[in-house]
Amino acid sequence: MPALASLTMGPRGILAAAAGALSVTAISATLHRSWDEGQAFSNILGLLVVSVASVITSSAVRTRRQSELDQVRRIAVAAQESILRPVPARLGPVRAASMYLAAETGARIGGDLYDAVVTRYGVRMIVGDVRGKGLPAVRAAAAVLGAFREAVHYEDELSEVVNHCAAALRREGAVARSAGPGEDEGDEGAGRGDGLVEDEAENFVTVLLAQVSDDHVVHVANRGHPPPLRLRRGTAQELTPARPLPPLGLEDLFTGPAAEVETHVFEPGDRLLLHTDGVNEARDADGGFFPLPEAVESLRKAGTPQEFLEELYLELIRHTGGRLADDVAMLVVDRLDRLDGLDGQTDGRGEAADASEAD
Repeated sequence: MPALASLTMGPRGILAAAAGALSVTAISATLHRSWDEGQAFSNILGLLVVSVASVITSSAVRTRRQSELDQVRRIAVAAQESILRPVPARLGPVRAASMYLAAETGARIGGDLYDAVVTRYGVRMIVGDVRGKGLPAVRAAAAVLGAFREAVHYEDELSEVVNHCAAALRREGAVARSAGPGEDEGDEGAGRGDGLVEDEAENFVTVLLAQVSDDHVVHVANRGHPPPLRLRRGTAQELTPARPLPPLGLEDLFTGPAAEVETHVFEPGDRLLLHTDGVNEARDADGGFFPLPEAVESLRKAGTPQEFLEELYLELIRHTGGRLADDVAMLVVDRLDRLDGLDGQTDGRGEAADASEAD
């Protein structure tokens, strides 16, 4: 019993199994009156030796596993920081904060993505949600984010940045399909009788891009993503697109006109919340959705964007009973006065905004 317990239990479980085995040995020796023969004492001695050896072996194995787990977690943290970099507290004319919560226990990264970058066109932001989980979703998120971080500095139009992200996703999908099942699609495609990877129409990413410049407006390009929420004068309003558009990866299924960037008022003192569907679709025990606009309005007196996100997170956890069913990514920005935004205008990563290029 102690030897078997050492395969799955720690020292306490092994000692409990040893105590149970000792009890069985003592009861058996008493019922058979074998104490005088010495066999019972031999059994007890053997039990003690096996128990001590099991505890030592179990402790060594647990120590090695913990060391490997710590290493994996360090790698996961490094991967998260390279893919989902923390948003600086100050970005040109806005104050900002971000938060990412993985639904899977112990997970660090998933299929949600976000970023905010200072460019010569203003502060450009992205929030997105990749269909699916696991490494394929992480790779798709990394491809979209990489295209966004490159294109935002060179493309005048926000719609062109969206096109670059879509092209990067198509390239990533082509690489995944060429790898075949058991590699990129190993988590989902392995074990299928037909040996085929997922259908291309099932691979998509919903994204929302926003741009805040010196003008008191925000430009929004929405590709199948939950609309952002603007808190203005104590009232929360969803900036719903006039014409819904498909997510990235589903362009071939859409025959309408090209995407248009919509413009909304965004004055000093306004607050903008970009989020994934893990927020507005979070459910309570009765199946009710999280009342996001009401929660945002109740937190209108929250100070900094970081404090706002922390309080919103508490409201979300309280609503769901402490368990998230989907990953959550949130990005919030506060519009500052133009003169305030010009002080120390950097992207938060040691790169100053190029004023000469803006001229």
